[in-house]
Amino acid sequence: MPSSDGKIRYAVVAGGSISQGAFMPGVGQTDNSVMTALVTGDSVKAQDLASIYGLKSYSYEEYPELLASGEIDAVYVATPNFLHTQYVIPALNAGIHVLLEKPMASTEADCLEILAAASRSNAKLMVAYRLHTEPGTLEMIERVRKGEFGEPRLFTSTFTQIVKVTNHRSQNGFAAGPVLDMGPYPLNMVRQLFNSEPIEVMALGANTPGSVLDSWDTVTVSLRFPEDRLAHFTVSYSLPDTERFQLVCTNGEIEASPCFGYGEGVAISYRATLDGKTQEHVHPVVDQFAGETAYFSSCILNDQAPEPDGEEGWRDVRVAMAIERALKTGQRQGLEPLAARRPPSVTQCRKLALANVPPFVNTESPTE
Repeated sequence: MPSSDGKIRYAVVAGGSISQGAFMPGVGQTDNSVMTALVTGDSVKAQDLASIYGLKSYSYEEYPELLASGEIDAVYVATPNFLHTQYVIPALNAGIHVLLEKPMASTEADCLEILAAASRSNAKLMVAYRLHTEPGTLEMIERVRKGEFGEPRLFTSTFTQIVKVTNHRSQNGFAAGPVLDMGPYPLNMVRQLFNSEPIEVMALGANTPGSVLDSWDTVTVSLRFPEDRLAHFTVSYSLPDTERFQLVCTNGEIEASPCFGYGEGVAISYRATLDGKTQEHVHPVVDQFAGETAYFSSCILNDQAPEPDGEEGWRDVRVAMAIERALKTGQRQGLEPLAARRPPSVTQCRKLALANVPPFVNTESPTE
């Protein structure tokens, strides 16, 4: 049951940078969600974060106790990708709702195991595609799907950042590398804009000279969609921050930058060109994590199925696994055709003010 004032009670599983810098501050911007617990293996976080937010702290070993405590309705899982199943499946089995950071998992088998657990449970599962509640993103998707720019034919994107060698993402191979960590952003975006699923994958990977990452640190991907529509994107852990995409349609185009990020000063903006005229569309900075949390809590409270569900997460991971096979073999990889899914709706849009973020507490934990 929700809290006495009708709010969904969340436990935060893992206190890394995304939890501290985005999710935990964002919950306070909502009117239907509250945090009551923290799960962490770091004693400093257990003390300091619990004190800042007034939470009860649990160790990972105490996780089953938390699930049975009656103190929470939902968990937000933000562990490294390859640890998702061990916290998601027990929660679903216990009837606890799950908001799961993307990618859904690091293998298709893990995704299918999570999907099976969700189908057995009365609990809801949502994969944290925060852009599915962001106003600028939803506006672009709606305009393209209405045909304002003609038929979408070509998508290109670049998304890069520099990852510290001490970060767990640099030390756990492909499962924590740029394809699974960053790839879902351009991949999910083109799937929404094309309203279709890729049927062929090609990829090239590079190890930048001097890089100490234990997997490809820069990867370029080419995708073929039905009706010979093409997409191309590059993700990297070894290049300065940049994020952008271009969608070329038969009657116009969209260019967006910033388009995947969040936080202070990051307003999702785009330039739309029609009939040779370009118009800038700038949306306000919103708290994307507050938005997705408010939306998920609303789905729980109103017993509605969240749109970015487990199948949405699996569809991106199955492409990521094909990318890995293409990188290892040097051969193009075919994918079984899939029917289109219901798109994100403008009814999911949330415009909540950006939260103030407290100073970070030890974000270098290898499991968070």
